[in-house]
Amino acid sequence: MGPGGHVVPWGLMTKERRWFEQSPPEPKAGPRATDVDRVKALWNQCPGCREVLNKDDLDQHMNCCPHCGYHLRIDNLERMLSLVDEGSFERHDEHLSPTDPLSFVDSKKYVDRISASQRKTGENDAYISGSATIDGLAVQIGTFNFGFMGGSMGSVVGELITRQFERATERGEPAIVISASGGARMQEGLLSLMQMAKTCAALARLRDEAKQPYISVLTHPTTGGVAASFAMLGDMILAEPNALIGFAGPRVIEQTIGQALPEGFQTSEYLLDHGMVDRIVPRKDMRGTLSRCLRLLLDPV
Repeated sequence: MGPGGHVVPWGLMTKERRWFEQSPPEPKAGPRATDVDRVKALWNQCPGCREVLNKDDLDQHMNCCPHCGYHLRIDNLERMLSLVDEGSFERHDEHLSPTDPLSFVDSKKYVDRISASQRKTGENDAYISGSATIDGLAVQIGTFNFGFMGGSMGSVVGELITRQFERATERGEPAIVISASGGARMQEGLLSLMQMAKTCAALARLRDEAKQPYISVLTHPTTGGVAASFAMLGDMILAEPNALIGFAGPRVIEQTIGQALPEGFQTSEYLLDHGMVDRIVPRKDMRGTLSRCLRLLLDPV
């Protein structure tokens, strides 16, 4: 029956979808989502001891848990600037940007991945390098940005590291690399693997020609082609606590050899026990340790 008691033909009733046939409305972001964002901006949970941490407390402890000492991820530039003398860092080669020589496509185009990472980080690629001083000692220092495609090493990252070692050779200064990387960038294929040999050749010239030391700082994670090249060739190799360091992941190794791995395998503590790392240094002590190591290596007793 229609309005006024008139009979409505069945066909007219079915022209429009009835309420129970319609799709539910799209959920709209309300004030609860905004509140969650505000909470996340103010609080974090320690992955180690599960304590709830205030952002101000984390800032005061360089993003380390004040309860158990767990080292949370820290901005790469913030980490590096905490190690050098204030106002001493002069950046080099920041104009270099990656291209897509292989026109590589996996789940998305490589050029789209580059653009997305550049928008996200505000950087051209996954490495920052420059000149600085540490307690008055001139150094060439660089750091990986894990937020840019997992800190992967492509042609530009390899070129930046090579230029850093070459500047150190020309100026007769030590070099420091802070690693945080998933390894060679697969989207550049063999070109990324070539960076392993290229960077190591430049490092050899630093030692042979300039007689200058190189200190490698390993942070979580340092893996793949980075770990298999310059990251493990330091005259002094320092590591942050509980960092994952190795070539392939533990699951891949277990599947390859068909055996269970030891407890704590590929952590910085395991590598220290087996002679692969010289010292584990908490983040708050890294600057002082670098200063002492530099003076020891530059002026050995």
